[in-house]
Order: sequence, then C-alpha cells, then structure tokens
Amino acid sequence: MGVNITLNRKIEVYCIQIIIDLMTILLRQVKIADPRSPHNGLVRDILLQDDQIVSIHEKYTGKADQIVEIANAIVSPGFVDPFVQFCDPGMEHRETLTTGAAAAQNGGFTTVFVLPNTQPVIDNKSQVTYIKQHSQDLPIHVLPIGAISKKVEGKDLAEMIDMHTNGAIAFSDGLYPVQSTLLFLKALQYVKAFDGVVIQMPIDKSLGSLGLMNEGILSTKLGLPGIPAIAEELIISRDIELLKYTQSKLHITGVSTAKGIALIANAKKEGLQITCSVTPYHLFFTEDDLKDYDTLLKVFPPLRTKADQKALLTAIETGVVDCISSHHLPQDWDGKTIEFENAKAGIASIETSFATIHHLLPKLTEQRLAELFSINARNIFGLTPAIINDGAITELTLFSKKEFTQISKANSKSKSANSPFWDIQLTGKILGSFTKGMINSNK
Repeated sequence: MGVNITLNRKIEVYCIQIIIDLMTILLRQVKIADPRSPHNGLVRDILLQDDQIVSIHEKYTGKADQIVEIANAIVSPGFVDPFVQFCDPGMEHRETLTTGAAAAQNGGFTTVFVLPNTQPVIDNKSQVTYIKQHSQDLPIHVLPIGAISKKVEGKDLAEMIDMHTNGAIAFSDGLYPVQSTLLFLKALQYVKAFDGVVIQMPIDKSLGSLGLMNEGILSTKLGLPGIPAIAEELIISRDIELLKYTQSKLHITGVSTAKGIALIANAKKEGLQITCSVTPYHLFFTEDDLKDYDTLLKVFPPLRTKADQKALLTAIETGVVDCISSHHLPQDWDGKTIEFENAKAGIASIETSFATIHHLLPKLTEQRLAELFSINARNIFGLTPAIINDGAITELTLFSKKEFTQISKANSKSKSANSPFWDIQLTGKILGSFTKGMINSNK
C-alpha cells in the first residue's frame, strides 16, 4: 500500500507539473521596448508558454490560462544585475540566496550575478556548483562570479577554467579589487581561452586603505580620512594598459569619478573590449549627503562630488555607460548602527535600482532603459539574448514610467535594512517579470 501511495503521489505531482508547464499567459496591450525586436515601440498582446513567446499580436482573440493586463505597462527583455552580494554561503544572517532572489525579483531582475565574497569563497568548481544547485528552485537565475584569486587574497590564481566549465559567468575578486599587476595580467590572459570577462571594482587600496569617504574639503571638515579620486583612476589606467597588452575583455564596475569614466570612454574609442557599469547610489547621492555621518551612505567606492555625479549622468545619456549595477550589499543592523568609522560599507539597493535611474533621468527612452538594464549585460557576458519576438526563448520585465516606487521595511523583500532609499518616493515602478515559465506581478 505504501508503494502505491508513493507512486500515486509521484504521478499526481508529475501531472500537476505538466499542467503548469502547459499554462499559457497573455500579456495584454503592453508596449515593447527592445530595439532588436520587429515589434519595438509597438503596443501588442504577447502570448507566453513555458519560457517561450508563442506569438505576438496586435489584438489576440484566442484563449489563455492567465491574462495580465496593467495600464501603462512597458515590457523589455528581463533585467540583469551583474554585481550583487547575496552573502550565501556563510553570512546568511545578512541575506540568503532565497531572500536575495526575492528582492531582485521585486526590483524587476530576472538574472543576477553573485559575488565570490562568501564564506567559503567561490574560488573552485565545488562552490560554483553550490550556487548553481541551490538556485535551481529560485524564481530567477542566480549565476556565480568566480574569484580571480584563491580566497580573494590577491596572491595566486584560482581555478578559473574549472569554474568556467562548471558555470561561472565571469571572474572578479569582487569587493577586494586585484592589486597585483602580474596577477591581473594573468587573469586577463586566462579568460581569453574561453572568451571570458574579468570584472574589476576600481580602487587602489594603497591610496585608499584607511579612507572612509571621498577625499576633499568636506572630509577634512568632518575629520574623516579620505579616498582620493586618483585611487580609482590609477587602477582604471593600469587595467586599460593591461587590456591593450592582452586584447581580452574587461568590465569596470562602480565607476565613481569624472576622470575614471573619461578614461573608459577614450579606451572604447581606441577599440578595446572594455565596458562599464555605474551604481544608482553614485548617481543619486554625493559626498554632501554625508554631513550628518549617515552610515547608510558609507560605500566603496565612496560617494563623490557633484561634478563627478554630473559626469556619470552624462555618460549614461551619451552611451558611455553600458550597464546599471545595483552593487546590492546587505548589512545587518549592527553593521550600520555604529560610529561611521566602524560601520560596514554597502547599500541594499536592488529593489530601487530601476526607479532611481528613471527618477533621475526621466527622458531616457524605453529602449535605452532596456539596454542599460538588460540588453548590454546579456551581450557583454554571453547570456541568452531574450529578444521579444515570435517563438523566442525569453525572460521579460514589466515596468511603468508613470507610477511610483516607495520601498519600506513593510514591503522590502531583502533580509537587510541598510537602504537610504527607503521611504523615498521615486518615479518609475517595476510591475512584474516573467522567467522560468512563471509570471510575477507586483500589482
């Protein structure tokens, strides 16, 4: 009898799974934002099944198991965040893969790359496999970034080829940028074997190891040691020279200075395979917001000047910036409710990333937003294109440029509360997403 019950249960689960897999979802009258799609800029009905677009119609008159109809909805290929910290394994009191994925989904992301700065470090195929296996049942795709160096100590190369073979999406030492010129050169050379990408957060630690904020008049007034802009610019300059030598692929993330973004723009003009991303908080806040020693705004690279902020915003408008990355870095209560000198750096910012950018740059087209949040990252890191077209395998993000976002403790999905964006009303809202054959609605 026990065998029969078990068998019946298996058959029941299997049948339920078939029903779920065959479910059709209709997105009713959504505006398509995908410059590669023949339907770009048009309002259409999109019929979905599993992870595929079945068909796109001006007006669909057939049946669907589920109909999603939201006013002012715009749909783009699923958002990608290429630099987030989910703290799992080893620091689950701050965030887990489950809570991080929920926060990412709330922010409209269907794919994220998690940093290797865990305990243990993602520096071998076993840790890459851990992330891959534990992410299978999550509502979004969570892809591991493999460490460049063993234990992210910046001394010896990690098992990069093994990690790539087992699913590492890119390589970086994450929160500990590689300081050794020789080691970084080797990393750029190694990834050429499989056309991989190296990610670097630009800080020269020898110039900024004791710094707590941007070096300038304000840091002197506040009595806080500073991190000079040149600490970023030297690393970017060095890495560009190494890129010229290796002709590999480099992505600079968290660019915060005007000269830093100018160096990258010039390297692009030279034809180098260099790309970059900026964070929402470097665009929204400046060093002036630290006058009250707000630990929520302690980040690395630090908040810079208004002139730097303006240069970054301009670089988004002109196309120099390829991607937006939240640099989502959860911290627990103790890490932030403490003196500024001792507080831990980082902002839990993935849920407000889109709304922050649209709020600051409301004139950006839907197509440019799709490039910044999805298309460019997919191209840079070799992900599935997710083009919005008949028969395409896809992930989708639904958003509105007219509605508002206001994240608070009550509606945040993250496990941590270290966000200066909480309770700020931002123009622009994530309405939902579609990935792994499932629809998620924020309405």
